[in-house]
Amino acid sequence: MIRSELVQRVADANPELPLKDIERLVGSIFEAISAHLVAGGRVELRGFGAFSTRARDARTGRNPRTGEPVEVSAKRVPYFKPGKEMRERLNVA
Repeated sequence: MIRSELVQRVADANPELPLKDIERLVGSIFEAISAHLVAGGRVELRGFGAFSTRARDARTGRNPRTGEPVEVSAKRVPYFKPGKEMRERLNVA
């Protein structure tokens, strides 16, 4: 699902709300999550999962085209851990 599909689903479920307000709401939620992660925080949505960041150490990688070594600097990357309810819903037989 892409952002516009999410906006449309919320709009379909709430026909009384203007589309512009829904777009602004979805954008605000994503911005709040991003800002909290940038500040080093963790965002937990009960029943869905938790967003956080993880540190990756510097390492030597390889250029896939030439095979020569390339230095990759240390960085922080986003991480998502699904909640228990989400895992159960995904694995219902």
